[in-house]
Amino acid sequence: MASWLQIPKNSPFSLANIPFGIITSAKAPSRVAAIAIGDYALNLNAFASSGGFSQLPAIQPHLNVFNQPTLNAFAALGRPVHRQVREYIQSVFRADTPYPQVLKDNESLQKLALLPLSEVTNHLPMQIGDYTDFYAGLNHAYNLGVLLRGPDNALQPNYKHLPVAYHGRASSIVVSGTPIHRPNGQILANPTATPKVPIFSPCKRLDIELEMAAFVSTPNDMGKPVSVNNAEDHIFGLVLMNDWSARDIQAWEYVPLGPFNAKNFATTITPWVVLIDALEPFRVPSLEPENRENVLPYLREKRTDNVFDIPLEFEITNPGGQPTTVSRSNAKNLLFSFPQMLAHHTITGCNLRPGDLLGSGTISGTEPQTQGSLFEQTKGKEPLKLADGSERIFLEDGDTVVLRGKAGTEGNYVGFGDCSATILPAVKLEF
Repeated sequence: MASWLQIPKNSPFSLANIPFGIITSAKAPSRVAAIAIGDYALNLNAFASSGGFSQLPAIQPHLNVFNQPTLNAFAALGRPVHRQVREYIQSVFRADTPYPQVLKDNESLQKLALLPLSEVTNHLPMQIGDYTDFYAGLNHAYNLGVLLRGPDNALQPNYKHLPVAYHGRASSIVVSGTPIHRPNGQILANPTATPKVPIFSPCKRLDIELEMAAFVSTPNDMGKPVSVNNAEDHIFGLVLMNDWSARDIQAWEYVPLGPFNAKNFATTITPWVVLIDALEPFRVPSLEPENRENVLPYLREKRTDNVFDIPLEFEITNPGGQPTTVSRSNAKNLLFSFPQMLAHHTITGCNLRPGDLLGSGTISGTEPQTQGSLFEQTKGKEPLKLADGSERIFLEDGDTVVLRGKAGTEGNYVGFGDCSATILPAVKLEF
């Protein structure tokens, strides 16, 4: 798919993608909707205000969604509208565009609306009302289970019957590039000691979790579950997500109600939402397709290609050092799909709203250096070496972590951009 706009061959934002986000810039200091293409962002508010959507009648009654500070209103219009807008924008940027007057030959609109990504600031794409983090990465769940309980009891009896999840903290979800303070909390200085008495300390076992996440688009009414075979139409699109985890705080607090402060201090997501339609060419079956017979009927999808083949990776750069790729995984390493997660979430009648975020759980492979967290790789005690020879078991202050993911081939990548953050020292507290 060729474009008249010069797009680098390795860009995650090829013409095959067209992800949506929220930006500000010197030209547009108020937050507005945009799409990413190559090294540029197209300001959709400026584009719409200047007649850019003149050849798409279906969006005419809704042009005001592009001047909103979040994508919630646009997402709520539903998947058919998202599809039409994305396909129209693709047609506008095609080398053989049927609408050259809209942008290709319209230099004034290009100057107004087509902005270098280096000159824009990204913001959270949606107002997130609620955030649920699932645990659908089978390999990660098994790896952690082995470390914590041994191989004979690695997976809990319920694990393959339902998408396990916990309710996370929406207020501390931040966009890529936002620095993260190391959290303080209660930890056990000596976990083997008796009696077990905690101390107050900065987290000493700070970890990352490589995840995908889905934004909800159209809501469901309270009391009315969403069918698993209709659930995908309630999903706006996907982002990369880093579910920062304080392993030592978590070890002390998680019994009996699960993680709390170990997870609530920060979650990082990418700013560009990749629509499900853009990921259609990369559909593959989830892990253990035969598990369909183990789940109850409300979780049985008609289609078996219900996850996506998206290569993922994460790297660490220590202060003054070079980037080190720590792990390479793939988004297909999930036992449950996002439609299954959404259907299970609503089966009680729970009502989801536009902007709600559903995390996949950590995505790990089965081979060495495919794990989606440091805890899995180092087992909490076996250091890994960075490019400059320094070692890490968990993250140290000043480390920068970058998650990446993109599917497809050179020139046609469908990717998410960087999901990055630098670790700042813990805030010093006195009591």
